[in-house]
Amino acid sequence: MGSGVTEDTGLAARRTAFLHRLHARLAGWTPPATGFATAPEPRTIGRAVRGEHLIAGRFLFAGTLIEAPGVSPFAVEAPDPAFAAEAQGFLWLDDLAAVGDAAAQDRAQAWTRDWMVRFGQGQGPGWTPEVTGRRLIRWINHAALVQEGPDDRLFLRALTRQVVFLQRRWKAAPPGLPRFEALAGLICAALTLQGQAGRIAPAVQALAQDCAGLISRDGGIPSRNPEELLEIFALLVWTAQALAEAGQRAPADHLAAIERIAPTLRSLRHADGGLARFHGGGRGLEGRLDGALAASGTRAVAAAGLVMGYARLSGGRTSVIVDAASPPDGAAAVTAHASTLAFEVTSGRRPLIVSCGSGVSFGADWRRAGRATASHSTLAVEGFSSSRFGTRGGSGGETSAAGREALTERAKVTQAWLTEGAGVQSLATAHEGWARTHGLTHARQLHLAIDGRTLRGEDILGAFTPAETRRFEQVQLRSGGIRFVLRFHLHPDVEALPDPDGTAVALTLKSGEVWMLRHDGAADLTMEPSVYLEKGRLAPRPARQVVLSARMPAAAVQIDWTLAKTQDTPLAIRDVDPDGTPDGAEP
Repeated sequence: MGSGVTEDTGLAARRTAFLHRLHARLAGWTPPATGFATAPEPRTIGRAVRGEHLIAGRFLFAGTLIEAPGVSPFAVEAPDPAFAAEAQGFLWLDDLAAVGDAAAQDRAQAWTRDWMVRFGQGQGPGWTPEVTGRRLIRWINHAALVQEGPDDRLFLRALTRQVVFLQRRWKAAPPGLPRFEALAGLICAALTLQGQAGRIAPAVQALAQDCAGLISRDGGIPSRNPEELLEIFALLVWTAQALAEAGQRAPADHLAAIERIAPTLRSLRHADGGLARFHGGGRGLEGRLDGALAASGTRAVAAAGLVMGYARLSGGRTSVIVDAASPPDGAAAVTAHASTLAFEVTSGRRPLIVSCGSGVSFGADWRRAGRATASHSTLAVEGFSSSRFGTRGGSGGETSAAGREALTERAKVTQAWLTEGAGVQSLATAHEGWARTHGLTHARQLHLAIDGRTLRGEDILGAFTPAETRRFEQVQLRSGGIRFVLRFHLHPDVEALPDPDGTAVALTLKSGEVWMLRHDGAADLTMEPSVYLEKGRLAPRPARQVVLSARMPAAAVQIDWTLAKTQDTPLAIRDVDPDGTPDGAEP
């Protein structure tokens, strides 16, 4: 990328930041609301254990822990912009609300007031439309927790300033979740505060337009991030509820988006209730999906066929979700993963085969590593992701832009067929991710028995056209043999024990259930270290992976493997959650 483009981008960012600060300060001239038109009701709740950590002065934001007992999170120096944005977004109010005692209320009030003193006039990094929308939703949700009496003028003035700011600056939020956060925060706050009714209609219309333009016909979004889709869904449901409680009905496009998204989310959730972890998304906050689906009132079942580019196979207590489409393009290419044809398997309430996940909260290096094909359960040509990373207009190298690379060369999916019959669900997929570099196409077939006890896989890597064959022979001659790797990343709670002959691995879940992973012997089986990346933890969790590797003997190679359940979970412990605690208990 040329220096001129970089300078132009930096200038635009500085101009946007200046306009945010300017409008935040100008918004203070608006007379404040005199009170609440309706009594706010909390729509979000966090985890009490995180709330207790906050009360003790342990601030874990964006993967960084700072211990500072006795001070507010705004009195500590933010180590990076992600830490500051998470603190300024006030999502942690959900966790204090989960504690709900006098100490939690004391911290909520003191820290909110500290924010108003330090940043309430338009200072600091928290004055962007998306962060402001996020903050407003939590302030409204937990007004009873943070407000120091019904006549708390400082609180009402700060709320009004943010509403006015959002009315003027929501258009500057990037399309997608940031825009939805800004508009939902504006609508929910304007509905709740006295004297703000005139700001509601334009924001409601803008939200409906985004619903029509950004939510696809199959209920998907351009980023193909399942967790992001869940957050958008929850915002739309909360906003529709707030409008209904105020005696208004959400526009048709708004309600239609809710109806489209609900079955898509049902398709993207595993048997344990968690979402598939692809393209930067995690499992989703505990209870968020169930709560949003219940509040939406939609009865639509899981969608059939491919949804948002994913295929779902399910049988018995087993779910398999596969990334069966080309990676996202456009703006979403900056967060997309090279995960084409990767799959995840969950048995009952226990994840078995997983993706490593998003490393965003652990810094640029982990973010980059989590996006690579090697961090997903699929086949790869050694040393090459199926899609390549780089800066647009640059050389396409995978180490540029300090972890902010986009996918500049995307694997093209050429086949994705779902079929069912004879007691089995099947998926046939293929992509050309290495056609240009090596002359190779990857084809994968998965077959899940209707009882969910056996998953058969066939992975083929080959050159299938004359041009591909010529390219393959050139690379094969130059490299001395192309090496490929087939990975099965295991959840950290899975215990793996390989057979001495190297043809099978016994996988034991914490529930006592046992699965056997076998292969046809065409590759070498090894156990290697892996990681499980999830938000809210200080560091990646150590895990293991089963690796099948070999050099291509010819222009095509096929690896057959089987994942079969050999021992069931005892019925007496099926009501235990994945952390090993009874449902609803706090670990």
